[in-house]
Amino acid sequence: MSKRSQQFISIFRRILPGPFTIAILLTVLTVLLALFLTKPDATSHGTYLVELFSSWEEGLWDDSAGGLYFAFQMMLILVLGHVLALSGPVDRLIKALLVYCKNTASSVFVVATGAIIMGLFNWGLGLIFGAILARKVGEKFAHQQRAINYGLVGAAAYATMMVWHGGLSGSATTKAMEEGYIPSMMKNMGISGEYPDFLPFEATIGSTMNIFVAALCILIIPLFLYFIARRSGNGFVPQFTKQFGKTAEDPIGKMKGAERLDYSKFVGTLLGLGILVVVVIKAFNYQGESALGFINLNFINLSLLGLSIFFHRSINNFISAVQLSIGDISGILIQFPLYFGILGIMKGSGLITLLSDSIIAVATDYTLPLLTFFSAGVVNFFVPSGGGQWAIQGPILIESAAQLDADLPKTVMAMAYGDQLTNMLQPFWALPLLGITKLKPYQILPYTFLLFVLGVILFGGVLLVWG
Repeated sequence: MSKRSQQFISIFRRILPGPFTIAILLTVLTVLLALFLTKPDATSHGTYLVELFSSWEEGLWDDSAGGLYFAFQMMLILVLGHVLALSGPVDRLIKALLVYCKNTASSVFVVATGAIIMGLFNWGLGLIFGAILARKVGEKFAHQQRAINYGLVGAAAYATMMVWHGGLSGSATTKAMEEGYIPSMMKNMGISGEYPDFLPFEATIGSTMNIFVAALCILIIPLFLYFIARRSGNGFVPQFTKQFGKTAEDPIGKMKGAERLDYSKFVGTLLGLGILVVVVIKAFNYQGESALGFINLNFINLSLLGLSIFFHRSINNFISAVQLSIGDISGILIQFPLYFGILGIMKGSGLITLLSDSIIAVATDYTLPLLTFFSAGVVNFFVPSGGGQWAIQGPILIESAAQLDADLPKTVMAMAYGDQLTNMLQPFWALPLLGITKLKPYQILPYTFLLFVLGVILFGGVLLVWG
């Protein structure tokens, strides 16, 4: 590893606490910002502080569609994406890709490309696929006793979270595709007016602009990391206490009676196939106006469930993979309420509105998408949940687009780009990856910071020049 890279990592190691501590510090910062920027003149600081803590407590257990229900949907996406990544077909794909991982440069190129492509289909699958591929790269070099910049390989895997919201499982876009969702959301926020019933797939995820952005990400990000690897040099020989791999084969020959059903590959395959048939029927029977309006978080989870059971071939193998997967997302599970608490403070105090209104005050129909992009990046650092952020910021940007007669689909995609970009600075979603790779946040964040800079140029540039 080059001396400059070592200094960069050393700085991050000194100043960066753990992800849970970051969540606590962000909570304190949000309280202070709300206390001094949004306190009504007639209210004392002590009284208002009590109100803020009340908003925080309400946010912790938010049972709305953007709260605990959404958190459970996200947990399922992560668990089922992890389970699918542990299946035989994906394991064979990872082994095939490892052939091309011959040094740090080729490894980060392969890992980033694979993780980004998978992430555009499903963010949970992309995150876990990239993490497992990065871990396997580390194990390969550990077995060969060869040094590698393992932190950079981990950052390449995490690059999938830089593109996810523009993919098929993006929270804001899939919610906006649900018929009747936008008018209902605006009504719940107490905002009246005439708004589109929904935003069709072809206007957001399937738009020419977003397809162009996705293609740029697939081409530029792996090449960017490749050239960083060429200059950074090798780091160290990774060390692991045990090998990471798919679950063991079923000992069905030793089972008796009804227990054999749990281990039966016929039963598991049939169940998985049955769920996939339901998925196909649901897609073909969709009668909405949008071409792919049936794609929502529940549809994605149902598809992942069917694929996971089908590929694992038995219920026991599937459950074993679930148990392994849950352990790697425990850090996210316990932090979700903290970020919902932050969201509650921002919503209850009006801090989110203050932030958005300050940007809208200087926006035009042309600059609104770009300013939305930057504001979404700031909000995501405090609330790293695409669905939660959309529930609060979505109505504001919809109303702003209506007032300024701006391009609403482009503005929604700008929010999606800003939300996903600052994942490169906020390690919340890196927790499963860190658990699988056994890396520390300070080992990947120097490189994800460089990805953040690249993303500002890439996404911001497209939003500026795209008509």
